[in-house]
Amino acid sequence: MIFGQLTHRESTCGIITCLKAHQNKVYHLGIAKVVSHSTLTRANENRDGRIYSNFAAYLIKLVRPLYCHDNDFDLDLDNAIFALDSSTIDLCLSVFKWAKFRKAKGAVNLHTLLDLKTDIPVFIHISYGKIHDINTLYIIEFKNGAYYVMDKGYIDFARFY
Repeated sequence: MIFGQLTHRESTCGIITCLKAHQNKVYHLGIAKVVSHSTLTRANENRDGRIYSNFAAYLIKLVRPLYCHDNDFDLDLDNAIFALDSSTIDLCLSVFKWAKFRKAKGAVNLHTLLDLKTDIPVFIHISYGKIHDINTLYIIEFKNGAYYVMDKGYIDFARFY
């Protein structure tokens, strides 16, 4: 699945097709042989999604120090600056009945807190489509002296202290 993400495949069929097209090279990736579509689908159904979350957290922790000075975003600020935004990801309501967003539409929100000096996310949270960014502020660990920017709504900061 990580191969599919890195090669911008949009489905398990796309992953298998790409792997089959390069069968003689997959051993370089540590893949002994190309798996069948049904095997990949079955494994994906049974795999806990937290494995991807944990791997992403590991990669972020690994690369943040490498990119802390590699950015054109240069403000004369000594403190960290973060931007919070969310993206709504549409889901098929007939498949994901729990993801009710509107009357006939399903969705989840991907809330991301981006470190603007490194261009690397420091916080990612997936919630139901109806959850507003402001509700995400309750689960973010704020850093003292840092600046936080977001684009939606009125915030009563007294609620957070």
